[in-house]
Amino acid sequence: MNESFKAVHRSHESTGLSDVKRFGYENAKKVQAFHASFPEYTPTPLVNLGGLAGELGLGSVYVKDESYRFGLNAFKVLGGSYAIGSYIAGRLGMDISELPYEKLVSDEVRAKLGEITFVTATDGNHGRGVAWTANRLKQKAVVYMPQGSALERLHNIQALGADASITDLNYDDAVRLANEGAEKYGWVMVQDTAWEGYEDIPAWIMQGYTTMALEAVQQLEQIRAQRPTHIFLQAGVGALSGGLTGFFADLYGDEERPIITIVEPNKADCIYRTAQANDGKLHFVTGRMDTIMAGLACGEPCTIGWEVLRDHADNFVSCPDYVAAKGMRVLGNPMPGDQRVISGESGAATLGFVAEVMQNESLDWLREALQLNENSRVLCFSTEGDTDRANYRRIVWDGLHPSF
Repeated sequence: MNESFKAVHRSHESTGLSDVKRFGYENAKKVQAFHASFPEYTPTPLVNLGGLAGELGLGSVYVKDESYRFGLNAFKVLGGSYAIGSYIAGRLGMDISELPYEKLVSDEVRAKLGEITFVTATDGNHGRGVAWTANRLKQKAVVYMPQGSALERLHNIQALGADASITDLNYDDAVRLANEGAEKYGWVMVQDTAWEGYEDIPAWIMQGYTTMALEAVQQLEQIRAQRPTHIFLQAGVGALSGGLTGFFADLYGDEERPIITIVEPNKADCIYRTAQANDGKLHFVTGRMDTIMAGLACGEPCTIGWEVLRDHADNFVSCPDYVAAKGMRVLGNPMPGDQRVISGESGAATLGFVAEVMQNESLDWLREALQLNENSRVLCFSTEGDTDRANYRRIVWDGLHPSF
């Protein structure tokens, strides 16, 4: 196992940067209004971990806890639901602002649409969100999962009525399988991996994720907290990190925005490799990518996400699996006065990374490069709860450390 920490910093020119308005504050308000039209909607908690901040030598630490999202234990439904809503709006010649949930499920709209099958590839959370949305809209979903996917995640998707199965493929090949099905059977592919000719739906998914960024900003304002100096975002294909980086770049401007750091597992660090190469090309990771961070085990960057990250993120980090395991334990065993956060392997990656950097003397170089100190105000997003409970307990109870 490669247990090294690798990091690359990108400096940005003040001109010629990619436009982030479509992921920005004004559009995020429209996205949030769509999500708020669902009966299950409520903002997820923003947890103030003041005790942990003091223990780590930081000014403050806030964690957005997405385990409460729509009762699905993960954030992914934000992207899938908004993409499906936007697709349907396009089919009807309407703007999504004219299609709240109540109208989406009306007999009038269903009569115009007929039966639609949505297809996707997923390690679990995204597919569950797509299946949940299709179920709510009385449509169909087909879900392909990569080799090694957890049976609990499969069963959660199947419980929503989807035709779901675990393949013998890695994630990126499962995406190709889903695309083949879409082309052969006329299904609608809902995927956050973008390529030439397939960009609208990935962009809508990225926009969908901005609801949680807008909620976090609103929650910080409600408690009159100072804005973050540092934001840490985990990356698989880069859709989440790209969407949220775009939101914060638009909100604060590139001169004033927080320092944004992208965190990936060593075994699936396609965004880091692309940033490191800095040659204008996307760089892939192939093979099984057997990281514990299943939601981040993606080898091919989303083109749209990378364009935003290339121009607006500051640091790209590749780290070992035990960092995510540490984050799970830290969040699950809080300091006195702090609230407990149940965070899965992918959800805890960023907080675990911050904790390791602040506590590991051998990483002084990285702490200095990231400009983390007692004045830093850190914001992380715990993107999932214990969506694979058996694995969560194995890691938290039995441990995962550098010798594994």
